[in-house]
Amino acid sequence: MERKTTEPTFMDGYVADLGDPKMMAKLDQLNQTIPWQKLAAPIRATYGNDGEQGGRPNVAVVVMLKIIMLQKWFSLSDEALEGMLLDRISFRRFVGLSMHDGTVDATTLVRFRNRLREHGLMSVLFDMVVTHLRDAGLIVQEGTLVDATIIEAPKGRTTDDGLGNTRDKAAAYTKKHGKTYHGYKSHVATDAKGMIIDYVYDTAKVHDSQHIDQLIESEDSGGAVFADSAYMNQNRKARLEERGVFCGIIERRVRGQGELTAKQKAHNRLCASFRAYVEHPFAWMKNAGELLRTRYRGLARNAIDFALNAISYNFKRSLSLMT
Repeated sequence: MERKTTEPTFMDGYVADLGDPKMMAKLDQLNQTIPWQKLAAPIRATYGNDGEQGGRPNVAVVVMLKIIMLQKWFSLSDEALEGMLLDRISFRRFVGLSMHDGTVDATTLVRFRNRLREHGLMSVLFDMVVTHLRDAGLIVQEGTLVDATIIEAPKGRTTDDGLGNTRDKAAAYTKKHGKTYHGYKSHVATDAKGMIIDYVYDTAKVHDSQHIDQLIESEDSGGAVFADSAYMNQNRKARLEERGVFCGIIERRVRGQGELTAKQKAHNRLCASFRAYVEHPFAWMKNAGELLRTRYRGLARNAIDFALNAISYNFKRSLSLMT
């Protein structure tokens, strides 16, 4: 049983014309294009307080989904989001809270994410979003672009007893360009417009090339795969060509080769122009303040956080594609 929000009151009418009009217009557009009820259905099915068994009504799932999206779009911590819901009229209006409704607190947000994790719902939600955007013509089947980025975990500190450290033990070490990193790595596949169509979240020590085959397995004959040279493998190239898929992976020198041939250089120039789109999701998330550091401890919790980032990015990116 879901908690009912209060009907608009005199106070809601009084503040109806307040708030940033540009912000409200963008949030209204997002509100109208996102299939909230469809996304809420699998989550709602996990609640057991149907009214006959008693128990306190839960916050409406659609309200929680909207709050989570606001959190990712504006890169807010749980506590900061709670404060913004108390403070910003545009946020309350988007979420569906009247001026007299109670504000969702940080603890409720934690429990909601735990529910998603415990019931394995993130992949379900992500696939639903991809299907919705594909049906709307906003995800195109014009090739698959693959890339990965490192997300560092906090270094931690020595515990008060001096015997341990708060560093995330699930995170792993890797080296890139001679620098050592400790954390995780997100691997994504996008379409030709930079929409995320699949992802894998793993520890940083797993090489980029270990997940590309999973991310490109749905690319059909006549399609193409684009990726940087870290993914180049002659066996992979041969398998793609056998499937009738153009191998747009950046060529690199093989052992004993002094420099790339003219054909390889031309191939790389062509592929580089397509590859740029796969960098858009990471750039957007980092500019929004996400992916700079992990928010949580453990692979599962951080994987959920990245999936929510991917969903929020796809919805924001879809607005640009509709204009």
